[in-house]
Amino acid sequence: MLSVQNLSVHYGGIHALQGIDFEVPDGKIVTLIGANGAGKSTTLKAIVNLVKTTSGTIHWNGELLTGKLTKDIVRTGVVLSPEGRRVFPNLTVDENLALGAYSRNDKVGVASDRERVFVLFPRLKERMKQKAGTLSGGEQQMLAVARALMSKPKILMMDEPSLGLAPLIVKMIFDIVREINKAGTTVLLVEQNAKAALEVADFGYVLETGRIILSGPGKTLLADQRVRAAYLGEAI
Repeated sequence: MLSVQNLSVHYGGIHALQGIDFEVPDGKIVTLIGANGAGKSTTLKAIVNLVKTTSGTIHWNGELLTGKLTKDIVRTGVVLSPEGRRVFPNLTVDENLALGAYSRNDKVGVASDRERVFVLFPRLKERMKQKAGTLSGGEQQMLAVARALMSKPKILMMDEPSLGLAPLIVKMIFDIVREINKAGTTVLLVEQNAKAALEVADFGYVLETGRIILSGPGKTLLADQRVRAAYLGEAI
């Protein structure tokens, strides 16, 4: 289980996260939803120490992650697929995947996981030798997720995987999220697409200006009139 307690982050004078608490149980899909600037991406970056925390603790299966180097956090199985895809544009699809496995030395396992991601994303196999910068937005998102999977995550954190994608590609990405979870990987999902995120999530948290204001099972939040009014554009 990932356990976040009293987590605070400041950007200068801005209190971006204001003492939030949440948990991600093993084997589940948990989502953080909220508007731009709510603190969703900051939360994921704080977990892997890409931004410094002001206070609070982060534990993964009882192990304290707070203060660890990002590379050491990745080695524990906590992996982030970042917002904006962040693929290496001048490297091929295959080279991007190899970099995802940089911390591993089990060659047989790496080869097996490479084949696994090609089953999940057959389009990437077709484009193995193509430079990542020439891929479409949807293909780059597939590559970002596949590269993260090459780290052999126990928990995969996904930051806005549907951002800027066509509806058909969005559906495919969320189908892949379900498949990854069914295969045994815990998922922490950050999304502005509240409807799609809550439909796939076992549990959800609503972030607003650095605070968690609502939480509950995904389907319960999806039916909540406050959530529907704020994030699905429906009148109360």
